[in-house]
Amino acid sequence: MIDRRHFHALSAGLLLGIASGFDVQAQANKTFRVAFQKGAGNLIFLKERGILERKLAPLGWTVTWTEFQAGPQLLESLNVGATDFGLVGEAPPIFAQAAGANIVYAGFEPASPKNEAIIVPRDSPLKTVTDLKGKRVALNKGSNVSYLIVRALEANGLTYADIVPAYLAPADARAAFERGAVDAWVIWDPYYAAAELSLGARLVADGTGLAPNVSFYMASRPIAERNTDILKAVLATVDEIDVWIRDNRKQYALELAPKVGLPPEVIERAVNRAEIGARPIDDATLEAQQKIADVFTRLKLIPESLNVAEAAWKVGL
Repeated sequence: MIDRRHFHALSAGLLLGIASGFDVQAQANKTFRVAFQKGAGNLIFLKERGILERKLAPLGWTVTWTEFQAGPQLLESLNVGATDFGLVGEAPPIFAQAAGANIVYAGFEPASPKNEAIIVPRDSPLKTVTDLKGKRVALNKGSNVSYLIVRALEANGLTYADIVPAYLAPADARAAFERGAVDAWVIWDPYYAAAELSLGARLVADGTGLAPNVSFYMASRPIAERNTDILKAVLATVDEIDVWIRDNRKQYALELAPKVGLPPEVIERAVNRAEIGARPIDDATLEAQQKIADVFTRLKLIPESLNVAEAAWKVGL
């Protein structure tokens, strides 16, 4: 019989083998594979306009795109070598690193605490974070809002054990929220904006003063180490579109809305409360991320302490 440690070692070896196979094939074909989710509007904008393809074509590279519902699933695709690059919130990289994922922090978007929130139905009697005690709260396990709910509870004299978490992906959480199967929902934009505008959801607390809500550009370690110039070109292209979005938010909302199946006013509300501008990873941002990792360790949400800086893309520092 194989003991548990041996089983995990075999599993890790198998995953690394799969990852190596994916990476070798993709790099031999010079294909840059972008993973994205609905909240990453700038990446979707690049995809729809074909901007990244035009930037990388002179370098001999093509681009593919794969959509994911949330950060944890997106990072698993990077880990197994199925994709190369994507944008996620603060918590998913910590959980992924704790699980041994072969990924690196390549860049980030500045803190946008108003883009994530704890919300309740319009007619809910719940008014404050304290009212969440003993209540069923929906959230995507391992996503950026994991830190928000922990901080909000602790700031109000509660602990994570004081709520009943319902771990649901955004689509399932929205359905549960609508039918009253959960008392509150911890969610990010544009799902948050959509719930406000279409369901009349009420804000209990956003990330202001609690969770910075930094978004990270993550890359598979093989692409970061073997194709540094390509990754730099991609990040520069992302920053270019960010500059345009920052100065043209209404037009951005109008163009993006039909691509993601959301009304323009939802996109506009989300982008208007966001800070925008891709930046290289830096020590200060990694230090802030380390504090979040330390909280997760203390709460035993991850099995042991980790050093966030070990997953930093050194070229980006």
